[in-house]
Amino acid sequence: MARIIAGLGSPHSPGIGNAVDKNKWDDPEWKGLMDGFRVMQRWLAEQKPDLAILVYNDHVTTFFFDVYPMIALGVAPEHEIADEGWGPRALPPVPGDARFAWHLAHSLVDDEFDITVCQKMPLDHGALTPLSALWPDREHGWPCPIIPVAINVLQFPIPSPRRMFKLGQGFRRAAETYDKPLRIVVLGTGGLSHRIHGERFGDKNYAWDAEFLDLIETDPEALASRRLQDYVDDAGAEGAESIMWLAMRGALPDKVRRAHRNYFAPVHTGYAQLILEDPDAVLPTETKVSEDVA
Repeated sequence: MARIIAGLGSPHSPGIGNAVDKNKWDDPEWKGLMDGFRVMQRWLAEQKPDLAILVYNDHVTTFFFDVYPMIALGVAPEHEIADEGWGPRALPPVPGDARFAWHLAHSLVDDEFDITVCQKMPLDHGALTPLSALWPDREHGWPCPIIPVAINVLQFPIPSPRRMFKLGQGFRRAAETYDKPLRIVVLGTGGLSHRIHGERFGDKNYAWDAEFLDLIETDPEALASRRLQDYVDDAGAEGAESIMWLAMRGALPDKVRRAHRNYFAPVHTGYAQLILEDPDAVLPTETKVSEDVA
């Protein structure tokens, strides 16, 4: 049986990926966020997960609005680096695990999720920004396989918060029925409150962001019960992508232990970082519980 040991939350803005590529770890403009990633890097280095399930959204790179799946699962043994218009980032292809990915596909379909199974799904910044920030070591490559799960949060109708929470529960059932003892982390990605068009361009909702981080840890059912329109009202149309964090939380038990929380909002987007552990599954770690909420 595989076990999901923890869920990690991360932003996926392309500007963060650019800062990683330009080695701006100590740049005053980015340090508040990069220090948060450093904590997550240490945690991952100590826990050494065997596999990661990555919940993200494609930004009209692999998919276009004429055919945009609600939930797409990549089952390839290796995932290409997508060209988003200015050349692919200088990153090695991301390893997959086709055997586990196909098991996950069958398990989710058995759970009545009508997923799109992709044998080729190049990854754009929605996936690569968190991956490159969490595992920045280019010399030794990626330390574990990644199973990408792309969610439609761009074109209405969009899956409900409840659907995303149930998707995470489906991840957990799939892990528990796998025949190898893998230690798995689930990554939920996306910015919290942000609006990048319209009359309220640039608005952030600090109170909502803090409430979201509190509830996803202690009362995810409250978040799952909200309407998608509530997310749009509180976080902005783009901030509604935070529902992808609910897939991460749904994969965890009711009671979790927070190992890390950080919040940074430099310009238009509320960036948050979070590690929630299954207390019965993680290894002892030297990484101290941290919190730096602006």
